[in-house]
Amino acid sequence: MNKLQPFNIIASLLGALVLLFIVAPLVGMIIATPAIDIVNTSKDVEVQKSIWLTVFTSFGATVFFAVAAIPFSYLLARRKFRFKKLISGIVNLPIVIPHTAAGIAVLGFVSRNSVLGKAASVFGIDFVGHPIGISVAMAFVSIPFLINAARDGFIGVPVKLEKAALNLGASPSRVFFTVSLPLAWKNILSGLIMMFARGMSEFGAVVIIAYHPMVAPVLIYERFGAFGLKYARPVSIIFIGVSLLVFIVLRLLSKEKKNK
Repeated sequence: MNKLQPFNIIASLLGALVLLFIVAPLVGMIIATPAIDIVNTSKDVEVQKSIWLTVFTSFGATVFFAVAAIPFSYLLARRKFRFKKLISGIVNLPIVIPHTAAGIAVLGFVSRNSVLGKAASVFGIDFVGHPIGISVAMAFVSIPFLINAARDGFIGVPVKLEKAALNLGASPSRVFFTVSLPLAWKNILSGLIMMFARGMSEFGAVVIIAYHPMVAPVLIYERFGAFGLKYARPVSIIFIGVSLLVFIVLRLLSKEKKNK
């Protein structure tokens, strides 16, 4: 153990530097912003609407796309098929491509002239500049987090338990909902939280689809460009606080779910 002590000390110092790198800019921003500015900004109706829109659209995107993403993750975990590695790579594409480029791609998919856009126009829906379009952009950049987490969760479920249920006469769908899904729920829940949180923080893809109505990241950018750092800081602090609060609440709910 004595031989490992120098390494542990160095690792701890490096870890402290990493934490300082993360915390220092946030603390510095809070210190540089007068409390009265934060209070006044929190009363701003535009800021309140922007934050509610951000939470609502990200939550909607997470719930809607989870219906397809979770069964797909199970397929990736359990089935062997041609081009599986290629498909797994495609799933991660939204993470590695520039998010402004992702926004352009999504815009072409949901614009008025696209097949989807024309179909939506029949019902009077225009995705561009609409909360639904914002949700689509958020989902595009965040869904890999859910798929990867859920897939890892299903991989961790013992195959013998599923086979035993099948041998006892349960249908594949029943095995999925009563055996696989409950046992992989810890990872799935983490994936849902990460997808939701990532969607809330998205700027690049969303601003291409909808500058208005403005989600919080776009509002922060707009305030910074129009009025400068002084007016962008309070909005940033409030949104970071709301994001942290939502993240903590979801984590606490997930712990309660695990303990049941």
